[in-house]
Amino acid sequence: MNTTTSCSQKIISLAVAFLFLACSARASDNSTYEFLRSDVSARSAAMAGSFVSIQNDINTMFYNPAALATLGQPQASFGFTKNLLDVNAGYAAYGQEYNGIGTFGVGVDYVNYGSFDRTDDLQNVLGTFSAGDFAMLLGYAFTPEENLNLGVTGKLIYSSIAEAHSSALALDAGALYYVPGPNPLTLGISILNLGTQLNPYLSTRESLPLDIKIGATIKPQHLPLLLSINFHRLNEQQDSFFQRFKAFSIGGEFTLSKPLRFRFGFHNERRTDLNLGTTNGMAGFSLGGGLVLQTLRFDYAYVSLGNIGSVNQLTVAMNL
Repeated sequence: MNTTTSCSQKIISLAVAFLFLACSARASDNSTYEFLRSDVSARSAAMAGSFVSIQNDINTMFYNPAALATLGQPQASFGFTKNLLDVNAGYAAYGQEYNGIGTFGVGVDYVNYGSFDRTDDLQNVLGTFSAGDFAMLLGYAFTPEENLNLGVTGKLIYSSIAEAHSSALALDAGALYYVPGPNPLTLGISILNLGTQLNPYLSTRESLPLDIKIGATIKPQHLPLLLSINFHRLNEQQDSFFQRFKAFSIGGEFTLSKPLRFRFGFHNERRTDLNLGTTNGMAGFSLGGGLVLQTLRFDYAYVSLGNIGSVNQLTVAMNL
């Protein structure tokens, strides 16, 4: 049996194992720490979160820790997201390979929900309070065989509302397989946010937003394009087998010139959820661009929420 066949069988076995976990895990529509589902970087947001099988980008550690092993050199990235109302978010990440050991990545992800008036039963204002979420990540990835990468990430999660707070521990795991050829193909699978609360807000512990993702990225021959498709939330119960795949996203990245990128995306579940009234406008669609310099990359994303509004994201990444 040749190496390519052996690797193919291993990645299929890993996929079956992850999907088994997905089917057996209990999903909750009211999971806490929902901020962990949000797109982190502007590049991933512009591509509608189709990032499970993207290579050589430190921000993939938030989607598939196995992709850390594809970093060509040390990378750092940080970004800011302007959400609706006064909700702002940001992140920072760094990854580096250590010869003979593997690739390590660290990251932080936070959301600030702004300030709120503190009132009594008679609506008298007594002051203000704030609320926010925060996650700290430590990831590791390695290459056991040619074209096959495996990775795992540990998360410490913290959430606060005024004086109350909650914390949790979670684990991400993933696999990435590269198929060389005239139309190179990358396959990815990850299980995210598998864990438990340490300190719940109330006496009842809530589920974390467990998410099983699979994806593929192809670079068509003779086209300056990366095209990705991802399926999300495969662990969640649905009325039929095919409805399990309704939460899908498609993203693309055109290389317009050596320094310029154009990106687009479509998120089917987001468009369905934002269907308000007779029209949902451009909900579910996203676009953006990137400026790639010698060691720096500046990215921007515009994500439409239809009649509700839009989200703008900015990211700076650098090769060190």
